[in-house]
Amino acid sequence: MTGLHGIEPVATFCGECNCGCPQLFVDPSAPADRRIVLTDDFGQRVEMSADQFGSLIADAKDGKLDSVVKS
Repeated sequence: MTGLHGIEPVATFCGECNCGCPQLFVDPSAPADRRIVLTDDFGQRVEMSADQFGSLIADAKDGKLDSVVKS
């Protein structure tokens, strides 16, 4: 994936499919509102603040996202 130089990897969300996996990075040199970077396996990226990412994590912990993964 291009454009990811100088950012710190945090986690890889892998379904073990060998087709590329979504990843979470921190870009310490980015403006605060774009410091957290999520990439997908299609080369797209989402940039957000640590507060926005924290809100996402809190919602996940509270079960607000559970319906997304239920089949």
